[in-house]
Amino acid sequence: MAIIGSLRATARGGWAGPVYILAREVKITLAPNDNQANPKAPAFRILAGTADIGAAWRSKTNEKEPRDYLAGDIDFPGLPEPLSLAFFFSRDGLIARAVWNRRRDAT
Repeated sequence: MAIIGSLRATARGGWAGPVYILAREVKITLAPNDNQANPKAPAFRILAGTADIGAAWRSKTNEKEPRDYLAGDIDFPGLPEPLSLAFFFSRDGLIARAVWNRRRDAT
């Protein structure tokens, strides 16, 4: 697991900050998805400026004391495949760390 960014809570209930992808800083915003007509719809849209580059869903860890986190994917031109990310919150809820894990081939 690699921490590739740190986001701060926004006044609108989302998160904003830089993540580092392909040696570039990309400023992203996790904007609450207020149009969740379907229970399987993402909880947040991931935006870079005004471009919608992904989505994130609420999840919980499998630890003895489960923690909330967001799991999602981003995709945009220049990436060879979608990038899976997780966002883990600080105990005070003010910071979300963006974490990337390399996908493993199923063998």
